[in-house]
Amino acid sequence: MNVVILGSGAREHALAWKLTQDGATAHVLPGNPGIPGSVPSIDALDFPAVQRFCEEQGAKLLVPGSEATLAAGVTDFFAQTDIRVFGPTRQAAALESSKVWSKNFMQRHGVATGQAWTFRSDQVTEALAKAAELEGRVVVKYDGLAAGKGVYVCSSEEEVKAAIDELVDLHSDWFSFLLEEKLVGPEISVMGATDGNSIRLLATSQDHKQLRAGDQGPNTGGMGAYCPVPFADDNVMAEVRRDIIEPTMRGLQASQFDFKGFIYFGIMLTPNGPKLLEYNTRLGDPEAEVLLPAMQSSLLDLITAALDGDLSRHDVWQRPGHYAGVVLASGGYPAPKFPTGFPITGLDQLADDTLVFFGGVKAGAEAEQLVTGGGRVLVVVAHGDELNDAVQQAYAEIEKISFQDAYYRTDIGQRPSPILTRVY
Repeated sequence: MNVVILGSGAREHALAWKLTQDGATAHVLPGNPGIPGSVPSIDALDFPAVQRFCEEQGAKLLVPGSEATLAAGVTDFFAQTDIRVFGPTRQAAALESSKVWSKNFMQRHGVATGQAWTFRSDQVTEALAKAAELEGRVVVKYDGLAAGKGVYVCSSEEEVKAAIDELVDLHSDWFSFLLEEKLVGPEISVMGATDGNSIRLLATSQDHKQLRAGDQGPNTGGMGAYCPVPFADDNVMAEVRRDIIEPTMRGLQASQFDFKGFIYFGIMLTPNGPKLLEYNTRLGDPEAEVLLPAMQSSLLDLITAALDGDLSRHDVWQRPGHYAGVVLASGGYPAPKFPTGFPITGLDQLADDTLVFFGGVKAGAEAEQLVTGGGRVLVVVAHGDELNDAVQQAYAEIEKISFQDAYYRTDIGQRPSPILTRVY
């Protein structure tokens, strides 16, 4: 089967790799020079061009990797064709593309989540007054898509003001934003595939958003991830299902929109139980880079079952052990500008069982030479019987790769085991 994947990052590389393992022929639009099957001449948001390519290749399945294509309505565009899209409609994708709409959905359907207050960009004074009531302990969230960087976790009124000022500087047009109560506890990512009625979950995972070790520095798109999460045991997941996943599914069933695709639950385990921080309507990145190698069963079969509305009879099996992925980034990331174009060396020295998923890369002057072309350049993924084994192997492998100003976080998968203060 020919499958077309939309996107250009390491997540899309992981999707292409897994679907190829399942027997599909994967084409990635536009992809990048590190991803086999890339078609750089076609923009993922040029839906007529994507359709022509699918028709030329006889591809009947389209898998959007990024949130941008879903928010732009790729599923709606192909609804009247015989090309099936594994992703929600534009209206359903608002679960991710609008933080305000998403929070209203959670509250309307009884999903466990934190308190929140909505403001417009012309209500900064009112927002700062509310932040003062909460002694500055709030999370500021931009309403729209922000590539994982529109969230500001604040501990003081000064930090709240700086966050809102930055949003105003970044967005010249009118916009909305949320102030959310600042919750405390370890975070986990829970992802699955849904046909709008049933859901099948992948392994639990944990992302590392901050740039530097010890969860310091600015938020990024993600500096690494691992799966499964040892402390997310059956008791924790039973409560997650009851308080977050099941009411979400009831909400999807009651909605008028069509949702067949991946859904991501960003969850914090607070002393008052699990609370949903956000939805994504696609796989997380870099979580996908560890979740898909950990998946023993066929992703292609899972997607087909969801599109057929037959997910309730389909199970997902995980490989034993743990997977850890470490992002190798360009120096200066996540600043808006930083130097790129540096040759990447050492890839030929990696162990045979090491996986590398390419994100921000470009073709170099020499044949088959890759150079840096973005912030998060690549992800190195390793497997081990225990989490520490996977982590140590990933770091041993990433040290073999080099380019000028290369940077990686040194503590992926090494946070201290949390002591959950609630009996789950």
